[in-house]
Amino acid sequence: MSDGLRGRVLKSTGKWYQVLMPTGEVVECRIRGRLRLEGLKTTNPISVGDIVILDPKSDEEGKRVIVDYEMRDNYIVRKSTNLSKQMHILAANVDCAYLMVTLKFPETHFVFIDRFLVAAESFRIPTTLIFNKVDLLDDEGLLDLKAIMFMYESIGYTCHAISATNDKDIQFLREEIKDKQVMIAGHSGTGKSTLVNALDPNLDLRIGEISAAHHQGQHTTTFAEMHPLQSGGFIIDTPGIRAFGIVNLEKEVISHYFPEMRELIGACKFHNCQHLNEPACAVKEAVKNGGIYESRYFTYLQLMTGDDDDVHRRNKRGLE
Repeated sequence: MSDGLRGRVLKSTGKWYQVLMPTGEVVECRIRGRLRLEGLKTTNPISVGDIVILDPKSDEEGKRVIVDYEMRDNYIVRKSTNLSKQMHILAANVDCAYLMVTLKFPETHFVFIDRFLVAAESFRIPTTLIFNKVDLLDDEGLLDLKAIMFMYESIGYTCHAISATNDKDIQFLREEIKDKQVMIAGHSGTGKSTLVNALDPNLDLRIGEISAAHHQGQHTTTFAEMHPLQSGGFIIDTPGIRAFGIVNLEKEVISHYFPEMRELIGACKFHNCQHLNEPACAVKEAVKNGGIYESRYFTYLQLMTGDDDDVHRRNKRGLE
């Protein structure tokens, strides 16, 4: 097939897909039935960021049809809220993910952050943490922010503290994302749409309000959508994620997706140590001695024991 029949998925609404063609035209497409019924345990076999191949001919309604998609460089998934499916693909072919974090209005819990980082590690997607709304923090909040950023930076993650409404705070991001395909993720209300609008005012994404009763964001994005940037590249705005369920990870390798635990591979007494109750475990010793943060190990235990009862995936704020 010619290159002209390949396009990039900008938006998926479940049944219909908006595909950007090399000509700059955006066309509405549906998926051919066979592609949709290949036994994939996912709510969406095609996601934003996918490069898809279209049938040269339109269907009987004059619509274009997606018949295949190119092999992905990577993708990131989470558990679907649809109990009949196993997972939901958030985005594909992601050069870098940016996780928006807020300490207040709403509060982002460590377990949510860690679960997202584990998923990104498992799909080899570099992730940067962006701590937004720092202008709303009091002195105590700023001390918390400093400690939390120190924790994640010591593990190896890049962190930035910003106010998305301050242009100087986000200039670094304009330069980083130029000509790349990046994803913005986080809870509703953390400022994802505000940030995207600030990066490219022509997009004019709808911005939600914070619920006064629960300090939680109101969903403004129903489906993930990818926006071409005037400066070059694409930015994927994802729906606000309330909880982040991990899928398809064997327990034997979960520790490999915690960089600080990965460094200790081979240091335990038993080569198949799962860092739970085994003697002479280097990971547990590191937790005891402060080399691994307790909050991170708490998340690891949740993933290993399958403790998904708390939909918010919470853990304590303490930085022991």
